[in-house]
Amino acid sequence: MNGVDAYGVMEAQYIRRHHRHEPRENQCTSALVWSLVRRFDQPQKYKPFVSRCVVNGDLGIGSVREVNVKSGLPATTSTERLELLDDEEHILGIKIVGGDHRLRNYSSIMTVHPEIIDGRPGTLVIESFVVDVPEGNTKDETCYFVQALIRCNLKSLADVSERMAVQDLTEPINQF
Repeated sequence: MNGVDAYGVMEAQYIRRHHRHEPRENQCTSALVWSLVRRFDQPQKYKPFVSRCVVNGDLGIGSVREVNVKSGLPATTSTERLELLDDEEHILGIKIVGGDHRLRNYSSIMTVHPEIIDGRPGTLVIESFVVDVPEGNTKDETCYFVQALIRCNLKSLADVSERMAVQDLTEPINQF
C-alpha cells in the first residue's frame, strides 16, 4: 500500500469513528448512493466494466460473486468475496479470490458519507485498496491501473445516483 492509500485507510477509520449522522426529515443523506454500493449482487448497476454477476450464498459476509467483465479489460471473469457489509456505517469490503486477471490478493474498502460539497448536500465516497504487484509490472503501473478503474467506477456511481435522484428512483435499504 503506498502512502496515499495509507492516508485513505486512516481517513476511513477517522470517518467511521466520528461521522455519525441522525438526519431529520428535511435533510439529505448518503442513502441513495449507499443503496447502489451495498448491492454486492448487482455491481453492474454502477460499474461500467461489469456485464453480469451471479452470487453464491445468502448475500451475507463470506458470500461469493462471479463477475463477468466486459471486453476492453485484460480479463473476462473475477471471483469476489464479501468481507464486510455495515449498513449503519455504510462500509463495504471486498476481496478478489480468483478470476482470469492479474489482481492477486486484491482487497478494497469502500465507505459512503453524507457531505456538503460546494455548499450543497452531496455524498463523499472513499475507496482504498491493496493488491500484489504482478510480475513484469511496477508498483506505479499497478497502482495507476487500479486507481483508473476506481475513478471510472466512482464517476459512473456519481452519474447513476444523480440520475436516480432526479428521477426519484430511490429504494428503501430494508428492501434488500
